[in-house]
Amino acid sequence: MNQNSVANREFENDEINIDLTELFLAVWSKIHLVILAGIFMALLAFAGTKMFITPMYSSTTKMYVLTKQDSSAGVTYSDIQTGTQLTKDYMELVKSRPVLEQVIAVLNLDMEAEELEETITAETPVDTRILTIIVENQDPKLAKEIADALRESVSIQITEIMDADSVNTFEEGNLPTEPSSPSLVKNMAIGGLLGLIIALGIIVLIFVLDDTIKTPDDVEHYLGLNVLTSIPIQEGVKKSKKVKGMSARKFVKSMKR
Repeated sequence: MNQNSVANREFENDEINIDLTELFLAVWSKIHLVILAGIFMALLAFAGTKMFITPMYSSTTKMYVLTKQDSSAGVTYSDIQTGTQLTKDYMELVKSRPVLEQVIAVLNLDMEAEELEETITAETPVDTRILTIIVENQDPKLAKEIADALRESVSIQITEIMDADSVNTFEEGNLPTEPSSPSLVKNMAIGGLLGLIIALGIIVLIFVLDDTIKTPDDVEHYLGLNVLTSIPIQEGVKKSKKVKGMSARKFVKSMKR
């Protein structure tokens, strides 16, 4: 009883030590399950993207804003600096309510200004006066029409409000032929990677929580008993399905009885 009590106390206070070699072998023995999990999740992401996510198309239009301080002279460096600084103001005008409402009225769109604003992205390259407007819509033709209408409406606002000399069309809205989102390849890659991580996590968790006594070293380590001999299992003989491994914790409890 005293020996069993000592063994039980040592077992309860024992820290979990992980043999990285054994962990690697455990993972490697089930690598086919890990690969299958990755493939399954990638296919699931493919099906989910195709069935539940509406493809969106993006149309891009660009304009060049010219602001001259002196209309009788050529464009100076100061004009370029001023135009660059004002570009951020132009970006705000793109999403202003008057511009959005005018586009909605011209195209007879069935949406509110706030809904239209969410589909618009305005940006400008650093140190340039080129204003880029990107419109995203599930209808590629409508995306192009909105982009062109926005460009025309913003051009008027910039000329009247910002007192710009001219706003020239640098690039008309394109008619997209391929959806800009969602990215099928990206979603499949994320799904496959997620499947691999989940499968590896389950295998590692099972390995860590498995405290079944398998080797003579486990008997000495967990129970504090010396192994006098062991009976090897003959190769080719299958283990009975009814025989289950006993964990070290259960074995200690049975010894206490």
